[in-house]
Amino acid sequence: MNVQVVYCNHQTADLSVREKLAFSSEDDLLRAYDELRQRFPTSEHVVVSTCNRVEIYTAQEDASNAPSSDDLATFFSDFHHVPVETFLGDLLERTGAEAVRHLFEVACSVDSMVLGESQIVSQVKSAYDIATKGNANGPLTNALFQRALNVSRRVRTETRLSEGRISIASVAVGEFGRNIFDRFDDKTILVIGAGEMAEETLRYLQNEGVGDIVVVNRTEERATQVAAAFGGHAAGWEQLDDWLSRADIIVSTTGAHDPIVDATRFGHARQKSSGKPVFILDLGAPRDFDSNVADVDEGVFLYDIDDLERTCDRNRAARATEIARARQIVEEETSRFMHDIYHKATGPIVQRLRESWHDVSRQELEVLYRKLPDLTDDDQQAIDRTVERIVNKLLHPPLETLRDEARDGTPHGLLDAIMRLFHLH
Repeated sequence: MNVQVVYCNHQTADLSVREKLAFSSEDDLLRAYDELRQRFPTSEHVVVSTCNRVEIYTAQEDASNAPSSDDLATFFSDFHHVPVETFLGDLLERTGAEAVRHLFEVACSVDSMVLGESQIVSQVKSAYDIATKGNANGPLTNALFQRALNVSRRVRTETRLSEGRISIASVAVGEFGRNIFDRFDDKTILVIGAGEMAEETLRYLQNEGVGDIVVVNRTEERATQVAAAFGGHAAGWEQLDDWLSRADIIVSTTGAHDPIVDATRFGHARQKSSGKPVFILDLGAPRDFDSNVADVDEGVFLYDIDDLERTCDRNRAARATEIARARQIVEEETSRFMHDIYHKATGPIVQRLRESWHDVSRQELEVLYRKLPDLTDDDQQAIDRTVERIVNKLLHPPLETLRDEARDGTPHGLLDAIMRLFHLH
């Protein structure tokens, strides 16, 4: 059994690279799973694609059937129409226990820019659900992702990692927004997009006592639903330019394939705004606002995902003790998971080997006892125990080697050799 992950995230690649490789919709992911199945029919797959990371988890019964990192890079390149050389150096690969540990750290947000953020576990669960819908996962990835969700729950319960500002929205607005505005209750908030990230942002802004909330989305019905839930109102997509000029705070979370607002478009909107400060938080992946928007005038303050790094580094330093405890839990759960899946692979072989040798010893002892009918029951029991100890000692070296090899992955070659040497079926 083999588990691997090939990924790029906020630690390995900048936003522009992640944008090129991101899967921005469920339809994109379902198309990706169709192609992955065609290329790697013996593998299970789950893709986790968020504003901070793009990761492909694969699992196989036989490691020799696993796609290489180059194979998966070629898939990225072909699917997104991006030359391999533009991102190959930003991809990392983990296999076996390292891949399992990586997912567990992602699910409990130890690997996130904002430590303890609650959103990532929802994103991991959503990724798993979409993979299930796309018939892309299987027994190994099912076990892996279900365990990851359990690890996340355990970390939330047993540590204080999630206390304080824990979501991207709360850190971004609380840290960056407070540097621009002293108060939010008199501000007009424009939210572009009506997905999970938009709701998370609105939830925090509502706690800050924001004034007027406007939600603009390509699907106006969805915008109306989200706006109503937070005491705001919806506007049609055709009204976006008008609201760009009127808003004090703009939060964009659409994840469109290309920027929806460039410098020219925003410059026209600013001509109607009397130059008042505007705080733009671009949480789209790929980005929703072209980076040149920041240069339209001195009153424009544009921040994107990468701008969260410094704040989150301070967050990480302040929570060092909780990180250590969370990592300890991750290590415990990783070891337990690896033991469980490798036991499923090696356990039957070990059991058959033990049974085979003990069957031979019992057969030979029965022959011995027929030749020595004068042996008492105590004598026979003493001989039985001695022979059993001899068998166990003879079995110990190969079984110990098997256990050692299994720590790094299912030792298929060793298992095959044992089965052939001892005629196990």
